[in-house]
Amino acid sequence: MAKSEWEKMLDGDEYYAAEQSMIDKIAETRLKIWEYNSLRPDMQERKESVLRSILGRAGGRLNVVQPFFCDYGIHISVGENFFANFNFTVLDEARVTIGDNAFIGPNVNIYTAVHPIDPERRNAQIQSAKPVSIGDNVWIGGNTTILPGVTVGDNVTIGAGSVVTRDIPSDCVVAGNPARVIRRIK
Repeated sequence: MAKSEWEKMLDGDEYYAAEQSMIDKIAETRLKIWEYNSLRPDMQERKESVLRSILGRAGGRLNVVQPFFCDYGIHISVGENFFANFNFTVLDEARVTIGDNAFIGPNVNIYTAVHPIDPERRNAQIQSAKPVSIGDNVWIGGNTTILPGVTVGDNVTIGAGSVVTRDIPSDCVVAGNPARVIRRIK
């Protein structure tokens, strides 16, 4: 039996990104995101309820400062004691898994969507996606971008303004564009 476009997307295969059910799911998620971002800051319980309805999985102590943006939401999993500052954006065509005790600075972007270099394929809305995995005890500095397919180990600090283009081992500080190990911490 042929895979659906949704299954192709999650399996990392090329898929047609403008398939109607996918557009409908993004529209449904955008309504929830609009609600979340429109809530008053003192409406903590309602904010957490709406956010949990967007995310695929979230541990205890969940705090995401408004505004927050994502495509599907259901592909995002965050662990215990999660904090993200203003303008956290996750393009979650593939799974995005973030461990326990993650702290995300302002204007951090995590991308899973991979667009073809060939303009004809790109204009035909053919793309693929690669998952992103971030370990436990990770601090991501403001204005950092993490690209598709990257795995970040445990106990990592990513300096502000970094562009993470490849995997990062555990127990280190990285920074730059492209991000590189600056020093080991153990």
